[in-house]
Amino acid sequence: MNKALLLDRDGVVNVEKNYVHRIEDFEFLDGIFPLCKRFQDEGFLVLVTTNQAGIARGLYTLEDLLRLNAWMTGRFADQGIRLARIYHCPHHPDFTGECACRKPNPGMLLQARDDFDLALSESVLLGDKESDLEAGRRAGVLHLGLVRGRTAIESIQLGHGPLLHPDDLPGAIA
Repeated sequence: MNKALLLDRDGVVNVEKNYVHRIEDFEFLDGIFPLCKRFQDEGFLVLVTTNQAGIARGLYTLEDLLRLNAWMTGRFADQGIRLARIYHCPHHPDFTGECACRKPNPGMLLQARDDFDLALSESVLLGDKESDLEAGRRAGVLHLGLVRGRTAIESIQLGHGPLLHPDDLPGAIA
């Protein structure tokens, strides 16, 4: 079985801005590339799972998101990091009804588990909201990290433990 670093997008990979869907509005969080590289070097697959309700709201199209995803994947590759896949949920309950993939539901994580033969109990999920962490709990991810910082990853809190600097990972995962 494989293990993965499961990343939320907005607020973890990039600076949180409302409904980012254009390349010119996308700003990577300082620290995301070295963090991902360290996990990759430790044998983790790097995956992104992201709610994209802007599609359901009609603010942008699936094609807009796929264009941004391709660009983002290229920027990771430029840093020597392979994004194994980007999962997205295009739904919003007020517009499309309930779904199994919108966090805090675990659908995207369970799909990643099946697609990549993941041991979720050995994987790490990093999010900036409680809904990200709840999705991880529901999927059986044991290592959950809350990312703090607006333009840079300032700290990550795993479970109820101490705040860790990104340089402290992945060795802190046991």
